Amino acid sequence: MSTTLLVVDDDDEIRELLCDYLTDEGYHVLAAADGEQMHAQLETHAVNLVVLDLMLPGEDGLSLCRKLQGLPGLAVIMLSAKGSTLDRIIGLEVGADDYLAKPFEPRELIARIKAVLRRPQRLEALAQEPGPDEQRFAGYHLEHAKRLLTCPDGQVLSLPRSDYRVLRELLEANARVVSRDLLTRSAFGRDHLPDDRSVDMCISRLRQHLQHGDANAVQILTIRNEGYLLSIARLCTAD
Repeated sequence: MSTTLLVVDDDDEIRELLCDYLTDEGYHVLAAADGEQMHAQLETHAVNLVVLDLMLPGEDGLSLCRKLQGLPGLAVIMLSAKGSTLDRIIGLEVGADDYLAKPFEPRELIARIKAVLRRPQRLEALAQEPGPDEQRFAGYHLEHAKRLLTCPDGQVLSLPRSDYRVLRELLEANARVVSRDLLTRSAFGRDHLPDDRSVDMCISRLRQHLQHGDANAVQILTIRNEGYLLSIARLCTAD
């Protein structure tokens, strides 16, 4: 079955060139010029990945990317003429699976699409393995399918996809150190770069969430030159 991509870009020439190139690579490609057209395409087609331009008329790419997080299994690669480290981090923080600065080589876009699409395949394989749908640790309750974290004080947090994947990897490590490389590949489907702070931002947000309980019961420790370790007083899974 052909993989379906949706290209969202208000520049007619760029949108047409991308659609032609991706079609030649064997993908089924849809197009949209703005957020309204994007939603119309998503309502009528099963899309695997959205190539989303940041600067769009009306609702911008960042806002649209946040909304796309509510669609399970849909990946997003953000395109932007803004290529600074801060811009890339902001794009990844709102839920993009990858971020590509314009101008770029079409071959690089293809490579990133393939890398991002491999991530859901790995998750599907893991999902087929026996395992709990829920996990409890140090008074917290994590619902994997919904990415909901219930804190000991009763507050329910909806985790961004990247934060959830980082927390899941730390839990699965069972008190072992997890490298930044592994966390980056797990959360964003790409290799870790020397100036990449994306995982560190995920860790920072998770640490804030974990302050809702006993600070001595669960902590995310930084292990210098190695990565991160989730230290919890007790770990158990739902029956």
